[in-house]
Amino acid sequence: MANLILMAGVFIASFIIGYLLISRVPSLLHTPLMSMTNAISAVTILGALILFSVETSVVEKVLGALAIVTATFNVVGGFAITDRMLRLFREKRPTPKNP
Repeated sequence: MANLILMAGVFIASFIIGYLLISRVPSLLHTPLMSMTNAISAVTILGALILFSVETSVVEKVLGALAIVTATFNVVGGFAITDRMLRLFREKRPTPKNP
């Protein structure tokens, strides 16, 4: 139970610190920052998968499953946003005109 309280405290502290830091990021830097969070979310997914490799309680399994779902959502959304941003910088080829 002490481990769960410690993990919850770390989660709440990281949420507050992360929110305070990201809220001060200019909008111009938001997309590159989102790309960086893909790597962090991938580490979260790996950590949650490692959690399932050892014997855990039901609460820890639910928290691990929640971590996998939310981190996967973040990774997929981050890749979609990054792809959209990169399309802005691609050269547009003129379409050939048929006579």
